[in-house]
Amino acid sequence: MKTDLVKGFNDYVDESAQKRELIRKILVDTFEKYGFNPLETPIVEFEDFVKGENEKDEAVSDIFKLEDKGKRKLALRYEFTFQLKRLMNNKKLPFKRYQIGPVFRDEPISANRFRQFTQCDVDVVGSTIKDEAEILALTSEVLTTLGIDFTINYNNRKLLNEILSNYQIEKEDFSNIIKEIDKLDKLPVSEIKKNLKKYKAEDVLEIFKKPEKYFERFQTYKEIQELQSLLKTYGIEKNTKFQPSLARGLSYYNGTVFEVKTKEMRETITAGGGYEFNNTQCTGISFGLGRLESLTKIKALTNKILVVSLNEDKQAIKIANKLRKLNNVVSIYYGKPSKALEYANSYKFNQTIFVGAKEVKQKKFKVKDMKTGKEKTLTMEKTNKKNVIVQNRQ
Repeated sequence: MKTDLVKGFNDYVDESAQKRELIRKILVDTFEKYGFNPLETPIVEFEDFVKGENEKDEAVSDIFKLEDKGKRKLALRYEFTFQLKRLMNNKKLPFKRYQIGPVFRDEPISANRFRQFTQCDVDVVGSTIKDEAEILALTSEVLTTLGIDFTINYNNRKLLNEILSNYQIEKEDFSNIIKEIDKLDKLPVSEIKKNLKKYKAEDVLEIFKKPEKYFERFQTYKEIQELQSLLKTYGIEKNTKFQPSLARGLSYYNGTVFEVKTKEMRETITAGGGYEFNNTQCTGISFGLGRLESLTKIKALTNKILVVSLNEDKQAIKIANKLRKLNNVVSIYYGKPSKALEYANSYKFNQTIFVGAKEVKQKKFKVKDMKTGKEKTLTMEKTNKKNVIVQNRQ
């Protein structure tokens, strides 16, 4: 029986799993601070619902397709956003939700792209530009907390449509042309120009070389200016940048779009934008947990203590309970001291406390610092949330 991982899928254990859990907690705390409520949805949906009206989008074309025993055509969710079409019904607006969980895409893999990944989304159903600015403020807070250097690039799909309209380009070609324009920061201009020739739209590229002031002549630029004013109010304008060629890949975006970049990674850290479901304007952003994990240097500051029972199980349990009540992470090891130290090193415990008959009788316990190797004999008279015990009896 093979136990190898399927290509594009990963196990997360030990430090990686702990780091991911810490990032989740930071995300949840921030999401809830901004008034978003948790929500859960099924991994499996009907294939037609997953595809929606966006079947030609690259992400939709890469869905994992399934069939159950009843021969029903099903698919794994490729994102969370489309599920809001069902969940938004009969909700008072604005409806603010967040969701963290796995999504799936049957696509080629790379260093930072997998077939199963954890997505962390916030969305506002019944949104305005004010909500878009708040989501970008939330994004800035998350990335600052994680110590990630970032730039939020933003644009508006309405502006792109207005630019193309001025060039008297056929409306049915807008979507394909915008997809090419969106590649300006990824592919050589010559290649994009060649792709646009079939639509007789290669001249439009000249506009995207213009300074920002040029775009003030377009009616829809007013929405960009409104967003910029709000970003100033939130105090995050220094980390943001107007990028007139930005479109994002999914065709359902209809207004502001944004993506967050860093010099540390070629791929986008997080992205989102405005869209319309059931005749209601919405907006949202999606963080990839894996990419946040690879970029952040943040570490859990938890004090991990291993209590080693040397045939004094009841006393070891009492000591462990006392330390847990003070928010320490505590495990009990039942076995030989030499094996206990190997175990402590393997799972990165900060300290080990040995509990034997002699220690119990004297009410003094030997504590070993696993980083320095130094040992102290301490009592349990006083305790501290960050450091084990207090009175030094060396």
